[in-house]
Amino acid sequence: MSAATKIASDRVCPGMARWRAVPIAVALTMGSSLSLAEKPAPVERLAPGEAAASPAPDAHRKELRLPGLVINLEERCVDVESSVCLHEGTLELVACTKDSKEHESIVAVEAKPMHIHTALLLLGAESGNPAMRKPVEGAENGWIDLPPRGGRVDVFLVFKDKKGTMVEHPVSDFITASGRELEENPGADEEGAAEDARFPTHTFLFAGSHLLGEGPGPRHYLSDQSGNVISIVTFGDELLCLPEVHGHENGLLMWQVNGTGLPKIGSKVTLRLRPQLPPAPNAGKPDQPPSAPSSGKAQP
Repeated sequence: MSAATKIASDRVCPGMARWRAVPIAVALTMGSSLSLAEKPAPVERLAPGEAAASPAPDAHRKELRLPGLVINLEERCVDVESSVCLHEGTLELVACTKDSKEHESIVAVEAKPMHIHTALLLLGAESGNPAMRKPVEGAENGWIDLPPRGGRVDVFLVFKDKKGTMVEHPVSDFITASGRELEENPGADEEGAAEDARFPTHTFLFAGSHLLGEGPGPRHYLSDQSGNVISIVTFGDELLCLPEVHGHENGLLMWQVNGTGLPKIGSKVTLRLRPQLPPAPNAGKPDQPPSAPSSGKAQP
């Protein structure tokens, strides 16, 4: 049985309802306690008898909040409250939910995966599907293996450096090859070994997990139940994943956490998800060409 077949047969059932492109109105109903974050309004003192001016438009509102996360509308990213949970050991995940798989994940998130999904949709990211099997219509016992797909999302960890400055790090900085992976390349020189040890990407696919349930009543978002938020190996129900199928048997675990530079276990950090989106349109100014992209970006 192939890895994809095993994943699909163990994790995904034919009657499972898929999360499709959800209208924003529906997404909002799933994200409880959605609120607008804004800068405090200045206090204005009026002279006796002076009428108050009409309120200005809420142009200063630049964030939306869901429990455990902030949607940064200016930076076009989702900042998820997280804590470091591992400094050494093999990895199956980059991020898990609290009290789930901290023994094989770099960080544990405060937000529900369902709410992270909603936040990415609100920014315009496109969800796809994890690796799964799908029955072939009209064919008895016929199945087709589907690879994971979804919009690309860059993943970072943000925390203070020794000078107290907030710094954004690609999550790949904290993943390195396991001893087994290095043993398979004994002839590599020092430079080649260092290259082989480096995790190849900090970009994942917005797979979007699954909604499980049929008939009346609420459905369940599988990533909320499994704890699989951002995976390195393939479970079939993760929110974000790598392209292709990656086995998770112990003998196939190729990556481990690189604790160098990570804050101590239990430290609060921000898991930043930045969808690779097309440039924002020049709203309200259709006759003007779009502004040139910035060469750098200060951390909020």
